[in-house]
Amino acid sequence: MRVLDLPDGGGRDGIEVRVHPSLVAETQLLANVEGAMNAVLVHSDAVGMTMYYGSGAGGEPTASAVIADLIDVTRVHTAEAIHRVPHLAFQPNALKALDVIPMEDICTSYYLRLHVADEPGVLAEITRLLALRGISIEAMTQHKAEENKSDTDVVILTHKTIEKNMLAVLADIELLPTVLAPVVKIRMEDLS
Repeated sequence: MRVLDLPDGGGRDGIEVRVHPSLVAETQLLANVEGAMNAVLVHSDAVGMTMYYGSGAGGEPTASAVIADLIDVTRVHTAEAIHRVPHLAFQPNALKALDVIPMEDICTSYYLRLHVADEPGVLAEITRLLALRGISIEAMTQHKAEENKSDTDVVILTHKTIEKNMLAVLADIELLPTVLAPVVKIRMEDLS
């Protein structure tokens, strides 16, 4: 469960569930998960941050998971009702329904790469649009334009912001005649 602090001042109880590529700092333990390995990072009130790491792809891990599921199903159907372990090991009266927080309400930082015309005022217009949506810039770099080229790439790292604000500003930015391609957007997670 996570309480979101929205910019309008209202906090919301809910579960944040999402699956997408994200950038994480190379200093994070999660950044070292490679190949067919999987990891799940869990943050709880009692223990803090814990990570579960193990094999997650290939024939043997998949077969093991399928067999474990079949054993669980068989145990539930063959045990007397009084001896069955409740679903998720919680008694039904101890469960509480929580809303799934909509994707547009999540709060995260972003990596943005923009392919733009290399001319005066381009960065000023982009940063003006970001400011209008309350999006703060953490870092920005402009690559040197190649000789005899009139375009370049700009990379912007933002502070945390609400997804719907980012989507709205990207729609505005992509309408600028000096933005020459769709903006590349990747969410960044600080995992703190």
